[in-house]
Amino acid sequence: MLLKLENVKKDYGTFKLDCSIEVKRGQVTGLVGSNGAGKSTTFKSILGLIFPDSGDIEMFGKKLNEITPKDKEKLGVVLTEANTFDYLRAKDLVNILKAMYKSFSETDYIAKCHQYKIPLDKTIKDFSTGMKAKLKLIIALSHDAELLILDEPTAGLDVIMRNELLDMLREYMEDDRRGILISSHISTDLEGLCDDIYMIADGKIVIHEETDVLLSEYGVLKVTEEQYEGLDREYIMATVKEKFGYLCLTNRKEFYQENYPQLAIEKGNIDDLIMMMGKGGRK
Repeated sequence: MLLKLENVKKDYGTFKLDCSIEVKRGQVTGLVGSNGAGKSTTFKSILGLIFPDSGDIEMFGKKLNEITPKDKEKLGVVLTEANTFDYLRAKDLVNILKAMYKSFSETDYIAKCHQYKIPLDKTIKDFSTGMKAKLKLIIALSHDAELLILDEPTAGLDVIMRNELLDMLREYMEDDRRGILISSHISTDLEGLCDDIYMIADGKIVIHEETDVLLSEYGVLKVTEEQYEGLDREYIMATVKEKFGYLCLTNRKEFYQENYPQLAIEKGNIDDLIMMMGKGGRK
């Protein structure tokens, strides 16, 4: 196990976190939820930027307070709000990264900068948003990290840039010693990358599911008020009232297809989870 959060709690008064998550070797795990759901608080707890009130966090099989500087070298991090040494050039980072990470590979770093068209002699503050995002990820990948913690790494990027970053992550995961915890508002990125998905709402994990199961077995029923009254709701996870009637999220789409062939049933996706579970209509 690369990372394990067990009943991690943080009480801010107006917001409370109560979170359990696991990231296994050889897997990419996604954390999704609406703004304010608790993703950032979870990431900050993992990275020791805030201290939980209770619960346990383990990384590389050790409690966070037992993690050594050598252990920290096995961690790669990309945070949305983190700057990227704006007044330096990409080549200036080589000596900094050498000092920070014993396993830093200058050869790989330079090669990836060339591969992904990162200019080595240009000041980073003059980079485009996409170039800065790629450089952040190249830095995180430059020292043979075993675990990546990625908070919205593709935010604000166009399709081409996003695909380049996702290709970098797929290449990284060719080594099954490694793992990734990633959050993103772009559901298609996660659906094509993640092995499993955690959904957080109001500070609590409300769904944990393998991505393949989510995409094949989850669905959204569109029902009138009359149809809703006659509906077996045993497998309904969340309900949202609409003008025409109700939207109902289920993790047993096949049950409703077989027993209610007259209903309009759409294939589920991550956006449906975020919208419906985040609106407070969940059971």
